[in-house]
Amino acid sequence: MTKNPPDLSYFTAEHKQLRKSIREVIKKEVLPYINAWEEEGEFPRALYPLFGELGFFGVGFPEEVGGSGGDIFDMVVLTEELMRAGSGGFTAGLLSLAIGLPPILKKGTPEQIEKFAKPVFRGERISALGITEPGCGSDVASLRTKAVKEGDHYIVNGSKTFITSGMRADQLTAAVRTGEKGAKGISFLLIEKETPGYSVGRPLKKMGWWASDTAEIFFDNCRVPASNLIGQENMGFYTIMENFQAERLFLSIMANMTAQLALEEALSYTKEREAFGKKLNGFQVTRHKLVEMATLVEVSREFTYRVAAKMNAGVNQIKEISMAKNFACSVSDQVTHGAVQLFGGYGYMRETLVERLYRDNRILSIGGGTTEIMKEIIAGMI
Repeated sequence: MTKNPPDLSYFTAEHKQLRKSIREVIKKEVLPYINAWEEEGEFPRALYPLFGELGFFGVGFPEEVGGSGGDIFDMVVLTEELMRAGSGGFTAGLLSLAIGLPPILKKGTPEQIEKFAKPVFRGERISALGITEPGCGSDVASLRTKAVKEGDHYIVNGSKTFITSGMRADQLTAAVRTGEKGAKGISFLLIEKETPGYSVGRPLKKMGWWASDTAEIFFDNCRVPASNLIGQENMGFYTIMENFQAERLFLSIMANMTAQLALEEALSYTKEREAFGKKLNGFQVTRHKLVEMATLVEVSREFTYRVAAKMNAGVNQIKEISMAKNFACSVSDQVTHGAVQLFGGYGYMRETLVERLYRDNRILSIGGGTTEIMKEIIAGMI
């Protein structure tokens, strides 16, 4: 008697149904317009209440804090299907809550969750994370934005840069210096956009991720209620490090999907394009190139899924997620480069998806901690 093969998938029937639902929405509400949004440098704010109503923003977050429930693989599904739009900027911009909300959900008070998290899940408010500063970059412990306690308020002065969703965010989960120099003097404050002294600079022009707004944010004697302190004062650095693990998984998934889309485009194009009297995939050099690309994508995706499964089980994966991010970004580098090469001159044209994927890919090995920072983390653990 033949036995049914075991189900070795990371995805349950519920995950697969979620994937189908998101894919249908992307096909109807996003794909017809994504090229125009890329050129415009933003997507409609109206998508936020739509995705909130559908429960997509709450995917992977507990229901008791306003989320839709589920696990890490629900978030994997959401990220992968948003990336099917072919725009890393769209995905990063729409999901800026995925890095802006976790500090609130993990360290915040019930009142903070009610005011600053649940409306974001409903698509009524937009959340962003404010850590990076001019001159600091990956050196988070050196951030200089200062928050001085005065009575029942903090007076905040400083600036942030490269903030995804910074132009339109209603609230910023901001890392500020409340104590001594170094990692031990950092705290998190929730700063609302309407706070006097809070201002947003011009939209930053980027190589890729055009559909996401990216901004500088300035604080000039902003009076922020002390009740907006997230967790304990001077303990924010550890929250940042914890938050980075989820962000690095998110970026690994984005890198794998960038590579997957580039591979799919290359496979399709080489089946149709003719040169020297036959299809491009009729040449051994082309077939072998595609095999190399497909192998890299498969290996990277499988390793990332395995790390995600361990994170889902509560196993510490600081070293492994750093490895996964570096490997996924390296694979995406190679596959997007290879896809453009196979397309030839057409791969350099703005009307082709591989051109956008090539540009969008470049930020992935920088955001969430550079390749070099990941290597230092790994080196310290091996």
